[in-house]
Amino acid sequence: LPRLRRGATMSRYDRAITVFSPDGKLFQIDYAFEAVRKATAVVAVKGADAVVIGVEKKAIAKLQDPRTIRKIVKLDAHVTLAFAGLTADARVLVEKARTECQSYRLTCEDAPSLEYIARFIARTQQRYTQRGGVRPFGVSSILAGFGKDGQPQIYQIDPSGNYFAWKANAIGGGHLQPMKEVLAEGGGGGSG
Repeated sequence: LPRLRRGATMSRYDRAITVFSPDGKLFQIDYAFEAVRKATAVVAVKGADAVVIGVEKKAIAKLQDPRTIRKIVKLDAHVTLAFAGLTADARVLVEKARTECQSYRLTCEDAPSLEYIARFIARTQQRYTQRGGVRPFGVSSILAGFGKDGQPQIYQIDPSGNYFAWKANAIGGGHLQPMKEVLAEGGGGGSG
């Protein structure tokens, strides 16, 4: 009986995006991170003058056109995004980011910086963690490109709205910890 009560109590926090559980969690964000954990893996490594992105290829149905499955997309001339998580959610974020890049170019007559785009995507994702009637995006992204100084850059953006710069990182996939260990041992060479 106590177990049923606890489950019933927890379900109250489960339904509302804006209500913290007694543990200080927003369960909907945990569910978004779980969608990322169950997705195919994405790995990015920054070198001295290059960025390499790899995505895990998932088996597809024989009748499905493989060209329609895109986990790596161009946001702007100098920015590429790879994602792990719900493809439909990523498609919404990609369109918002592309529109912001175009708007920035029209307003400022210059390309937006990689950090600007990472901050925009993170801010968009964070907004969906604090409004009723919506749910967090079930997507983590890795942005890769080159800064104004020509140096390669990598940013990771999480469903919670956090973003960080990295030398190398991996998201998604069932074997995330071993991938990160390999990257830490030597996969993240290069400067910066």
